[in-house]
Amino acid sequence: MKVPILIPNIFDHPFTYDSNSLNLNKGNYVAVPFGSTKITGIVWDKFEKAEKKFLIKKVEKKLNVPKMHGNMIDFLNWFSIYNIVPIGMCIRLTLLSKGIVENIPESSFNQYQILKKNSNYTLNSEQKKCLSDIQKKGKKFNVHVLDGVTGSGKTLVYFNRLWDIINQGYQALIMLPEIALTSQFKKRFVDFFGFEPAIWHSATSKKNKKIIWRGVVENKIKVVVGARSSLFLPFAKLGIIIVDEEHDASYKQDEGIVYNARDMAISRGSFEKTPVLLITSIPSVETFNNIIKKKYSTSKLNKRYQDASMPNLEIINLNNKKISNKKWIANETMEKVNHHLQKGDQVLFFLNRRGFAPFVICKKCHNKFLCPNCSVNLNYHKSKNFLLCHYCGYKNNLNKICKDNKPCEFIMCGPGVERIAEELEQKYPDKKIRIFSSDTLNKKKTSEDLIEKIENKKIDILVGTQLISKGFHFSKLNCIVVVDADFSSHGYDLRSAEKNIQLYHQLSGRAGREGESSTIYFQTYTPDDEILLNISKKNPHQFLLNEIELRKKNKLPPFYRFISIIITGKNEKQTINEALKVKNQITKDIKEEILGPVNAPIFKLNQKYRCRLLLRSKKNILIQKKLAKILRKIKIYPGIKLTVDVDPITFN
Repeated sequence: MKVPILIPNIFDHPFTYDSNSLNLNKGNYVAVPFGSTKITGIVWDKFEKAEKKFLIKKVEKKLNVPKMHGNMIDFLNWFSIYNIVPIGMCIRLTLLSKGIVENIPESSFNQYQILKKNSNYTLNSEQKKCLSDIQKKGKKFNVHVLDGVTGSGKTLVYFNRLWDIINQGYQALIMLPEIALTSQFKKRFVDFFGFEPAIWHSATSKKNKKIIWRGVVENKIKVVVGARSSLFLPFAKLGIIIVDEEHDASYKQDEGIVYNARDMAISRGSFEKTPVLLITSIPSVETFNNIIKKKYSTSKLNKRYQDASMPNLEIINLNNKKISNKKWIANETMEKVNHHLQKGDQVLFFLNRRGFAPFVICKKCHNKFLCPNCSVNLNYHKSKNFLLCHYCGYKNNLNKICKDNKPCEFIMCGPGVERIAEELEQKYPDKKIRIFSSDTLNKKKTSEDLIEKIENKKIDILVGTQLISKGFHFSKLNCIVVVDADFSSHGYDLRSAEKNIQLYHQLSGRAGREGESSTIYFQTYTPDDEILLNISKKNPHQFLLNEIELRKKNKLPPFYRFISIIITGKNEKQTINEALKVKNQITKDIKEEILGPVNAPIFKLNQKYRCRLLLRSKKNILIQKKLAKILRKIKIYPGIKLTVDVDPITFN
């Protein structure tokens, strides 16, 4: 008997195999020969379309794994169409590897067993109302937004809902935007529930991934906390999907298979017929628009937990404030920080730039040191004494010879977090100062040690990038200084204003979480900036209303669909020519507006040149089907790569 087997490869169709007298049904995992190897495949729902006869190989083995259920298959088929991704690549997301799924000892699941929850946590009246709203929605598919100010106890609300669901025998997926958040989140989870959630992200070991995968597919693991990739785990009995910090741009996967995990989580909830809960302090424009249109229901937490006050906001106008030579922090800012340090408060200096200086120039030859692989500046990292590209990872030292055959004389342009930390170390030699960025949190042990030191008040001053704005709870952090409130408004992103107001709101929410008086100070040369004014008025939702009207007027998302097509290649001229060819092919069959091709703002990346096309249309999935059909027919020049990004977030 012939059966369609989908394999985890770049093919957009299943392959036909002989069942070999095995009793096979849709969703069964099987071992099949492919080329000279043996890989895991899944019995799919449709046969390949063959125009000529071909040799049919036999299925070698039916694997002892519960089959993938139909809802998951339907979701993956839809995911493939929506994101214009070959279906074979989609199932790669659901499998651990091309290898065979192994049996796991029962004892491996003991740490994930349900115990008794901590009864010390009580909900206030506002939290009880939100919990009741969520419970009333039941177990059928719906999207509910829990919108609460930072520190209002949103996590405690959905923990209570989660307890009800898992005690009914269902599973839950909690998605977080950053790996760095999982350590502190896990502690809070264990404290509340009395058992460990399964942690799933790129840093999870292969051994643990095997345990979690098997536990999920057999319903022996009830709760998974994970990053984007956790969305594709084959849950046996999924009862809820929770997307924490739903507004966070980190949910967008920009490399490999390109997709938005938040949007795909909602879609999976729809196919699984299970509720989706979006957690936010300031909704994304897309989510806010769906609330207005009543596609999503919502509950609000307007007060912080235990009536803690929100931080005060002060704007420090740098146009009339004194800053010492070669310094970046105003004297007035320092005076205010001194007051907080004297009280025993922890202080955070925020600057979203890694390293010591964003670029370096020789003052004799005026050479600006660029990455040889990318069209960007090399950043100087003083702690390691090297120049580093933040895109491709290229490193080089500072031993440069100038045109006079003598060493270059370097000018360090602009500050990074290392430079701010150095300035503070000179000012406060007796204080413990640490940097909080991806450079310092790149290892699990280092990350956990740093967070523990902050929690135990062993660090006085933090200097951090936007990583610190995402969900951390530091009880004594009562003073935040935004070193350069003007910097983050620059970029090639139609969502930059939206992201900035979310960032600053999240950042301010790190302060005063235990009820003590707190303040966030914004150093700026543009005190009349709309974003800062909206934050100071504590009215971010008005900004979102204005942004929606602006997007609608200019035919921008969420009212129109953007599909970005990126053409990359090692030969500049060939890349541009291929981009033109792709556009010509598309315009023959699609009448929608196609912009470009243009050179990408970062034109060269990892030794490859990049051109972009942008298709703008009314929101209709049929456009993806049309585009996919066209792209399959286009013969791309060898060495040229074509990437499709449906609903792009950035245009770098």
